[in-house]
Amino acid sequence: MASADGHRSQPFSTSQRLMRVRHRVRAFSDDVYVEWGMSLECPFCTMETRRIVASNSMAFAIRDGYPVSPGHTLAIPNRHVGSFFDLSPQEHDALFEVIREQKRVLDREFSPHAFNIGINDGPAAGQTVFHVHVHLIPRYRGDVADPRGGVRWVLPGAARYWKD
Repeated sequence: MASADGHRSQPFSTSQRLMRVRHRVRAFSDDVYVEWGMSLECPFCTMETRRIVASNSMAFAIRDGYPVSPGHTLAIPNRHVGSFFDLSPQEHDALFEVIREQKRVLDREFSPHAFNIGINDGPAAGQTVFHVHVHLIPRYRGDVADPRGGVRWVLPGAARYWKD
């Protein structure tokens, strides 16, 4: 995937990401380091390079380790941040650039009929890894009996809004 400056990004190791983060932080100020640091306890901050299927300067993608459908992909910002709402505008754009690129890849490799895109933001929403990640879930005709309502089924009692 090409970065904003036109160079093709390669998957990177945690130490390479940390070096880039440290370099970027120094450009802003020394007291921002914790904000831009990485967590050694976070599975996304310590991601094995071989799992990364795409990246740009601020985000990367992996196939989900517990896929709900073939091709289930996660888009993840490089910076360790818990909430989608705390992403910078640049991180948001980079994250969705990875998602758009991976949608094209999944179309070629898996030929899904549709997609669900989802974010669990906070414990009450089901977030279990507190590093923002966006689920790109390929959907296939017949994978559920009635797909109407889609993501609304996270609250089953509120999902059905239509009349037969």
